[in-house]
Amino acid sequence: MSLSIGPRSLNDQSQQDEDEVLSTINTTPLVDVMLVLLIIFLITIPVVTHTVPVKLPNEIITPTVTKPDNILLSVTVNGDVFWNQTPITSHRDLVEKLKVESVKQPQPEVHIRGDQKTRYEAVGKVVVACQQAGITKVGFITEPPARSSP
Repeated sequence: MSLSIGPRSLNDQSQQDEDEVLSTINTTPLVDVMLVLLIIFLITIPVVTHTVPVKLPNEIITPTVTKPDNILLSVTVNGDVFWNQTPITSHRDLVEKLKVESVKQPQPEVHIRGDQKTRYEAVGKVVVACQQAGITKVGFITEPPARSSP
């Protein structure tokens, strides 16, 4: 901001006594900052673009392959647990069956399929049963998202 001090004209004495403020913006600091930023960008861009040429691997999405030794546990909306297609009646039975499988070499993976509206508690009980039996690999099976056509 700048300030104009001094008499403007002799006809208006009331305006002579007041200082008039000029409302113009000083753009010099703005231009200085922009030039500094421009110089920084001009210096750093060549450094970023000159890197070691590396061929990166391509991403390949493969569906889960169910091996015969994988254990498929399904949890219904009501909290019922199924071992493949066979219903499991109690938590103790599930732990005992999983203990038998956990000593096999290599240890099979447990795949849990929970219904979308199943309570977390029911799925959590299956995970706890796997932990109690000593199963180290537990996975959750989900549906892939629908692809939108372009």
